Amino acid sequence: MLNKYKTMKISEIKKILIRRGFKISRMKKSNLNKDFKNLYLTSFLSLFIIGLFSILPIINNFLNNNFKSSKVIENNSKKYLEKVLSGETLLTENNLDDELDERHLYEDIEFKEGPAKSVRIEASTLNQLFNSNDYKLSIVRKNKKVKPFEVGMLPEEMKSIENVKERKSLFIKIVLPLILSENNRIKRDRTTLFKILNKNNNTDAEKKWLKSKFKQYGVVNSDLSTLKIRMDEIPVSLAIAQAAKETGWGTSRFAIEGNALFGQWTYSGKGIKPAASDKDDKHKVMTFNVLKASVRAYQRNLNTHSSYKKFRKERAIQRDNDQALNSVILSDFLNQYAETGTIYTETLKKIINQNNLQDFDAAKILPTSKSLQNNI
Repeated sequence: MLNKYKTMKISEIKKILIRRGFKISRMKKSNLNKDFKNLYLTSFLSLFIIGLFSILPIINNFLNNNFKSSKVIENNSKKYLEKVLSGETLLTENNLDDELDERHLYEDIEFKEGPAKSVRIEASTLNQLFNSNDYKLSIVRKNKKVKPFEVGMLPEEMKSIENVKERKSLFIKIVLPLILSENNRIKRDRTTLFKILNKNNNTDAEKKWLKSKFKQYGVVNSDLSTLKIRMDEIPVSLAIAQAAKETGWGTSRFAIEGNALFGQWTYSGKGIKPAASDKDDKHKVMTFNVLKASVRAYQRNLNTHSSYKKFRKERAIQRDNDQALNSVILSDFLNQYAETGTIYTETLKKIINQNNLQDFDAAKILPTSKSLQNNI
C-alpha cells in the first residue's frame, strides 16, 4: 500500500484527500526576509535620530558664536521707577545728565543778605579752642576723626599769619568739618535714594521727598538715573584744594568779606565785584551768610552745571567700579572751572599732593548727636 502511494502523482493524492474531507491550500511564502529588512531599517533610523540630537547643542553653539551678534541684557527695573511714581517718560542714555532746571537749585542756600548771622572769631582764639579740644591735623591724619567745629566766618587775621604752615593748618581745620558735614548730608540723601529704589512700593512721603530732590538738583522729567549721578559727594581733598586755590588759603577779600570759599560767579547783581574786572563785566562773586553755605553752593555747582558733566561721569565710573573717589583723577575734569583750563587742574593736583590732602578723604566728622551716630 505504501509503495502504491509512492508511485502516485501529487494531483491524484490531492483528489483522494479532498474526497476524504481534507482541505488543500498553497502555503504562503515566508515573511522572514521582510521582517529582517524592517528591523534593519528601524535600527538605522533610531541611531540616526540619537546621533542628530547629540550634536544639536554643538551646532547651536557654533551658529550663535559665528552668525549671531552678542546681546547684553540689562536689568532696567529700577530705572523705570519714576514711571510708577510720576508717569514721566525716561530720558535716553544720550540725554543722561544733560538738561538742567535752574529754578530751585539754590533755594536751601543762605546767601548774604543784611547783617552777618555769625560771629567772627580771632585766629588766636580759634587756635586755643582747637588745641584745648585736641583738634590737630596730625591726629586726624592717623585716626580719621574730625571734631564737629562749625566756624561761620574766617578770621580777619588770616592775612597776617606769616608762617605759611600755620596759616594752611588753621585754614584746613576751619573748612574740613564744613566739607565733611555737607558730604554727610549728601551721603544720607544718597542712602535714602537707594532705599527708595530698592523698594517695590513707595509711600507718599517718599514720593514727595523724591520730587523735592529732583528740584534741588535741577533734574528734568523726574529722571532717576540723572539724580543718582548728581547726588554724590565731592572728595574732601579736592574741595580743600579748590578752596585753598580760590582764596589764597583763606586770605582773599571774597572769603573774608563774603564767606566765599570757591569764587563762584553770579549775574544776579548781588555779590562782590572783583577789583580787577572791567567796567563792562557784569559778573560778581557770590557772597554767603556763613562759610558752610559756600560749601553747599560749591557742591551743588559741581553736581549740576553742564561744565562738569564729564567730572560727574568719571565719578560715577569710579563708584561703579567700587573705587574710592580719586581727587587727583577727578581734578582733570575741572578744566572749565577757571579760565586757565589745564593749568588750573595741574595746580589743584599740586596742592593735593604737596599738602597730602588725600589723607583727609577717609576722615569722618564726629556726630553732634546720638541720632546721627549711625549716619557717619
